[in-house]
Amino acid sequence: MATHLSTDELVQLLDTDAKLVLIDVREQDEFADWKIPGAINIPLGELDSRVDEVPRNHHVVTICAKGTRAAEGAEILRAHGISSRVLDGGMGAWATTYDTVETQFSNATVVQLRRRGKGCLSYVIGAGNRAIVIDPSLDVDRYLDVTSLHGWRVTDVLDTHLHADHLSGARALVAATGATLRLSPFDAFVYDFEPLVDGLTIELAPGVGLTVAAVSVPGHTEGSTLYQLGDQAIFTGDTLFLESVGRPDLADQAESFAHSLYRSLHERVLPLGDSVMVFPAHYGTSVEVHVGTFVARPLGELRTTLPALALSESDFVEWAVANVKDRPPNYKKIVLINEGEVPLPLDAAEIELGPNRCAIA
Repeated sequence: MATHLSTDELVQLLDTDAKLVLIDVREQDEFADWKIPGAINIPLGELDSRVDEVPRNHHVVTICAKGTRAAEGAEILRAHGISSRVLDGGMGAWATTYDTVETQFSNATVVQLRRRGKGCLSYVIGAGNRAIVIDPSLDVDRYLDVTSLHGWRVTDVLDTHLHADHLSGARALVAATGATLRLSPFDAFVYDFEPLVDGLTIELAPGVGLTVAAVSVPGHTEGSTLYQLGDQAIFTGDTLFLESVGRPDLADQAESFAHSLYRSLHERVLPLGDSVMVFPAHYGTSVEVHVGTFVARPLGELRTTLPALALSESDFVEWAVANVKDRPPNYKKIVLINEGEVPLPLDAAEIELGPNRCAIA
């Protein structure tokens, strides 16, 4: 009988175990679509004949979609004298696995919640006894646990934009806490919320507040919004990532939105100081994620590492339109749910499975 490993345990091992080997036994197309960084793909039907590709004397973990094929793979390896563990719940469980990291910025505590299987980032910002939550997922208890640990009361819940890759938990968190839901009036939400306006400051404690730096930085969506914490941090949503910028094509107006995205970056983001930390809403597979280290970079560093930020407007638009690729899985259905046009379905977890694909590749 194979032994098992939880996804929470795997998060820790990814950073600490140099002998860890991940063998993903799904089919090639499944693996190519969505995988854990560093995993090796040997489809289950080929594992017996390719067993020599599995390193011996290592800590092997087998992975599949839900766990069944991984268990079969572990039995094949055992027959060849290779011990392994099965990842409990497979990629489905990996999609709901989180870790957190926190530190102080501008006299507030910023907690970054990283949804490791989706590359989704959300934030709890607290000071005194109050907290603001940005881009929460449907896993509402994650945010309640963070705020309870710190003795904070959630007063405001914000989304940076109308999400197309995952289901927003903003309304569920508001229902659980009684907080104020604040959203951009430029995205097509059909339920009640408090409209954001440029320059609004949400005070957490005397002299400590989160400011709406720009309520409309169109490009990824019409209502993409930036939030700034003092002069030290900015929450950029899908406007600016660590590895790229937000894709402009999900509303089927790629060229027009690319022009808007260029202006948003150059008029709203790039004039800020080099030391401002950029906290995005997502990260892609090229971004390394380590336990205890923020997924964030100083703006000055991104100026030098992202060539797109140095392009002229015409070159930027040409590059952006030419390089958008596969769209997020189920993105049209996700948008309708997040807008409020369609109720949250019972199979919400299944709808969200897969990569976020919100950046220009």
